[in-house]
Amino acid sequence: MGLCFGCIKVEQSNVAVKEHFGKFDRVLQPGFHCMPWCFGYMVAGKLSLRVQQLDIRCETKTKDNVFVTMVASVQYRALSDKAVDAFYKLSNTKLQVQAYVFDVIRASVPKLQLDDVFLQKNDIAKGVEDELQKAMSGYGLKIVQTLIVDIEPDQHVKKSMNEINAAARMRVAANEKAEAEKILQIKRAEGEAESKYLSGLGIARQRQAIVDGLRDSVLAFSENVQGTSAKDVLNSR
Repeated sequence: MGLCFGCIKVEQSNVAVKEHFGKFDRVLQPGFHCMPWCFGYMVAGKLSLRVQQLDIRCETKTKDNVFVTMVASVQYRALSDKAVDAFYKLSNTKLQVQAYVFDVIRASVPKLQLDDVFLQKNDIAKGVEDELQKAMSGYGLKIVQTLIVDIEPDQHVKKSMNEINAAARMRVAANEKAEAEKILQIKRAEGEAESKYLSGLGIARQRQAIVDGLRDSVLAFSENVQGTSAKDVLNSR
C-alpha cells in the first residue's frame, strides 16, 4: 500500500482503515483513493481479508493420566463488513485465537481416555471450532475450519505403545503361521485319506473283476458239460 502526494492504493483482498484526526472515518476498499493528509486524514492501517492459518500446540493430560500434545490447525479470515471490529477490537488476533483453543482442548481432553482422544479427535476439533466461531464473531472474524492434525503422546507412552503394537503384530503373525500349518496338515491328511480310499476302491474293483470272471467261467463250463452244475464244478477241486 503506497502513500504519496495524498494518494493511496489498497491491494486486492485487503482493506484500509481511514481515520480523521485519530478517529475512525471509514473503511477503504481495494483500489485508488485520495488521502488529504493535510486536513487530518490518514490511514491507520490495513487488514488482510485472505484466509490465514494458525497452528497451535497445546499440552494437556488425558483421563488415564497420559500427557499428550494436541496440534490444532485453525483457518480464519476477517470479514469485510466487520473490518472495523477486526481492526480495533483485537490487538493480537493469534494470541486471542490460541487462548480459546487452549481453553476448549484443556476442558475436553481430560475427560477422555487416550484411545478415545484418537477416536474422537474430529469431535474435539468441532468443539474448538464452535467455541471459536461464537467468540470471534464479535471481533469481525470468521472461523473457516478447525482440524486436529496431530496427537503426540508422551515419549515414554509412545515407546510403550510401539512395543505393544509390535508384540501384537508378532502374535498375529504367529497365529497366522500356526493356522497355515494346521491347514497344510489337514490338506495332507485329506490327501492321504483320498489316496487310501482310491487305492481300496481299486483293490475292491480288482477282486470284483476276479469274482465276476470266475463266475462266468463256471457258468460257461456247466453249460458246455451236460449234467454238470456250477456247484459240481466248484466241488470238483
